[in-house]
Amino acid sequence: MYNILICDDERDIVNALKIYLNDPNYTLFEAFDGREALQVVTEKDIHLVLLDIMMPEMDGIEAMVKIRERSNVPIILLTAKSEDSDKILGLTVGADDYITKPFNPVEVSARCKSQLRRYMQLGAGNPTPHLLRCGGIELDDAQKKVSLDGDEVALTPTEYEILKLLMRHPGQVFSPKEIYKKIWNDLPYGSENTVAVHIRHIREKLEINPAEPRYLKVVWGQGYKCEKLD
Repeated sequence: MYNILICDDERDIVNALKIYLNDPNYTLFEAFDGREALQVVTEKDIHLVLLDIMMPEMDGIEAMVKIRERSNVPIILLTAKSEDSDKILGLTVGADDYITKPFNPVEVSARCKSQLRRYMQLGAGNPTPHLLRCGGIELDDAQKKVSLDGDEVALTPTEYEILKLLMRHPGQVFSPKEIYKKIWNDLPYGSENTVAVHIRHIREKLEINPAEPRYLKVVWGQGYKCEKLD
């Protein structure tokens, strides 16, 4: 049973999403502004958040920042705009994915299932513990923890999966489309910006100087790799 929070200031949209996500395995919670969303996440064991950006009281971006202070629960942004700037801003501050209004019911269901599957896999543990290292970065896939020079670093589920992919294949270059397909299990439309924002966010958490990364390198025109380090 999964607990899903739907937050949008338009009740018709909340009701529509409840219809799209009508599944016996889902318990659905409602919120109509960012403050209510934060309260639900604080009080309930939420496994996924669908969060509108433009809302009164507290908008989705501010609410997401506050949620990220206490939880790595997957967050899918709901945006009425198609401009990349809104999506990039959301991804930069901690969103795992986004859906643009008007919604396609099949897409909503698929993206929710994808995020829930990845989140629960992270939390369920791995029967075969595996430790990955790249310089000062250590990824313990048994405990689902990442540390830098011995200090634990909090990554979102999507950031964790991207880092694990690159660390499992040191020196191998993955194009944004390849990363998007492997992590999102979706067609790579808009993959360049989406992946770039997540890579930048990982660098901000793990690199001393994100502008001159030591670990996560870009190979111009080709993609990204985790540098081979002893």
